[in-house]
Amino acid sequence: MARVKTQRYADHVTEWEALAVSAAANAAEAPQFELPRVALEKVLGDVRGLTVQQATLQASKQQVSQRLRTLMGEGTKLATLMKVLVKQHYGNRSEKLVEFRLQPFRGRSQKEEPAPPEGPADPSTP
Repeated sequence: MARVKTQRYADHVTEWEALAVSAAANAAEAPQFELPRVALEKVLGDVRGLTVQQATLQASKQQVSQRLRTLMGEGTKLATLMKVLVKQHYGNRSEKLVEFRLQPFRGRSQKEEPAPPEGPADPSTP
């Protein structure tokens, strides 16, 4: 089975640059190369500009992600503090806690004691 070669953007750009330079060098011999060469150079300029913009946006994205991670940590700490303060103010059994999306303590459910086995308690009695 033949291997499929995957090319990166940089491989395409390098190939296009070499093609444009060669076409410019041979413009006298083949004037029909001029219009596509100019269009290719315009595309190359756009690709270079977008590559720079992509790198800038990636750096910006990383900064935003770090800031978001920091704020999420601060928010978690503050929310925990607020929950503790609400429980302290209203008490951990108050139904008012539901308003803050907190579960009031309603006690533990009692375990049922096992029922004594049915049947004669004393096998010697008729």
